[in-house]
Amino acid sequence: MSGAGKVVCVTGASGYIASWLVKLLLDRGYTVKASVRDLNDPNKTEFLMALDGAKERLHLFQADLLENGSFSALVDGCEGVFHTASPVLLSVSNPEAELLDPAVKGTLNVLRSCARVSCIKRVVLTSSMAAVANNPELKDGVVVDESWFSDPSYCEEHKMWYVLSKILAENAAWQFTKEHGIDMIVINPGMVIGPILQPFASQSVGIILNLVNGADSIKGAPFGWVDVRDVAYAHIIAFEIPSARGRYCIIERSAHISQLIKLLRELYPTFHLPDMCSTSGNSLHPDYGVSNKKVKSLGMELIPLDVSLKDTIESFKEKNLVSP
Repeated sequence: MSGAGKVVCVTGASGYIASWLVKLLLDRGYTVKASVRDLNDPNKTEFLMALDGAKERLHLFQADLLENGSFSALVDGCEGVFHTASPVLLSVSNPEAELLDPAVKGTLNVLRSCARVSCIKRVVLTSSMAAVANNPELKDGVVVDESWFSDPSYCEEHKMWYVLSKILAENAAWQFTKEHGIDMIVINPGMVIGPILQPFASQSVGIILNLVNGADSIKGAPFGWVDVRDVAYAHIIAFEIPSARGRYCIIERSAHISQLIKLLRELYPTFHLPDMCSTSGNSLHPDYGVSNKKVKSLGMELIPLDVSLKDTIESFKEKNLVSP
């Protein structure tokens, strides 16, 4: 096992991507120090401690993104730091307090702790395609890659607060790590689906849950889709491969919501699914493509969208989240 004898940490371990990251790290033999917001919340901790290897090699810590120094004990003694903790909220009343401060100040809080620990070899930051492909230059048919960056002014103008939080957090991380000589890799996934380990559905995979639970209507838009297992694995190999550098966009394919509904109808013909009439993008959600050439250079073969969808639904069934 490639991680045997090595200690790494994961922030926000009860999250969708982070929980898979913890699972795969344990499977590879790593000892994992992981943070959650509340150690007394069984919904955030019990499923993590039930993972294979957790009793022997998973150590949970309580930490708050906005509490200075609360990640110091977590990163101490680690070779690698996987920073995934950041709020995922699509509707907020106070963007600064609910999204921007936790994302930006939280990232800098973690990185300040990292800067004090000499044993850390690399930090891997979970960002998003939100920080890549949201600017007025993006049009239907364009293919973006790691050289693209979202425009914060454009996102603020259109009140795209979650998107703005990812942009500002990633930008702050690049500036801090450059100033402090920290080796950092950034992973930029699109809309993440696939099986859930938590007892609840996250925001992104919740879109699929709403579809299969009989939503009468859903906002149509094209998205780039990727399996959560691939996203977690990309974090790990980006840490393990010395030649890895910079950002990695990770998308299996781009597809409109209507195409997902069509796939779901083929996989589960008895489900009541909403009808979609619009298959085109709009000014805020153009129908663009994403190059996965760079992430595939790490040796990745991405899970096909139909497999991800089926595994998503089956995990919902196992956790009794799908309505009869």
